[in-house]
Order: sequence, then C-alpha cells, then structure tokens
Amino acid sequence: MNQKTYKQMLLENLYTPYTHCQKCPLAKLGRTHVVFGQGNPDAHLMIIGEGPGRDEDIQGLPFVGRSGQLLNKILEAVNINRSEIFITNIVKCRPPNNRQPLPDEMNICKNLLLDNQIKIIRPSIICTLGATAIQGLLQKPVKITQLRGQQLRYNNILTIPTYHPAYILRNPKELSKFADDFSLIAEITQSLDDTK
Repeated sequence: MNQKTYKQMLLENLYTPYTHCQKCPLAKLGRTHVVFGQGNPDAHLMIIGEGPGRDEDIQGLPFVGRSGQLLNKILEAVNINRSEIFITNIVKCRPPNNRQPLPDEMNICKNLLLDNQIKIIRPSIICTLGATAIQGLLQKPVKITQLRGQQLRYNNILTIPTYHPAYILRNPKELSKFADDFSLIAEITQSLDDTK
C-alpha cells in the first residue's frame, strides 16, 4: 500500500464516527452534510477555510460555490492543480445563515477532526482563508489585514494566511493581494515538488 492510499484509509477511518456528528451545536442547526474535505491525502499544500456554505452543505464538498469558483481561478492562474492539494474548513458543518462559527464550535471541530487531518496529511504548507480560519487555528483573535501574506508556524508547519475568496468577491480591489499570496504559496509548493 502506497503512502497516498494509506493516508486516504486513515482519513476515512477518522471520518467514519463523525458522519452524523452531534458533538457541537451546529449538528442541530440545519446541516445537510458533514463536509470533511477533499483532495490529495498526501498533499504538500492544505487550504483551510472557515466553514461550508449553502452549496457546500448541499453537495458535501468544500469550496464549490462562488467562493470556490474564484479559488479555482486563482489556483489555476498560479499553476496549482486543485486535485493535488487538500481543501477543508475549520468547522465541517454549515453555520446557519453562513454566520461565523463560534469559538466553541471551532474548538470542538478542530480537536476532533482538523488537527487529526493535519497529522495524517502532514502538509508542508497550510494556507488559511480569512480571519476566522487563522483565528480558529491559532485560537486567538487576529486581524487578517495585518497577517495576510506572512509566513507563520502552526505545529511547526509553514502557515500563510490570506483573505477568504468571499471577501474578494465583495472587495475586488483586494484581488491583487490575494493573487500575490497565492503566487508565494505556489512558488514554495513548486520548490517542494522539485525536491521530491
């Protein structure tokens, strides 16, 4: 069994007990699917967003709505193949009316699922999308306008926060900064691929 297949098996074993998760309030607030994540279980790059939206909740996949379409365009522009990365969210269930996940919801999901996904996948780089995602990861309040594009560390993994695509859709003037952050991420990812 190769590394990718082994990690996929570990992820499936991780998800199985939580397909109908009731561990946090989001379970009882109208969710359709638990959206665990999608992509290469042996990825160098892991992208972490805030939480599933309406389209994601319906399809059970992350970043498939308007934000996902913009993310796909940016990934394509910097030559990152979406099928070669892993995409997930801090919380795996849709908060009602797309509100921000609450701290206890993020902490429960992070402890049960996200930290274990990171341990299994062992990405070389994490990119967080939006203030909520980096706050959920670091478990402290931050300003995304101050942190975006910086190279941080989470559990000794290079972590680069940037804007959420939904923010860019509302504030197109920030698109160039968003694209710059992904250019940096692509450059680092490419250098890792070259060392394989």
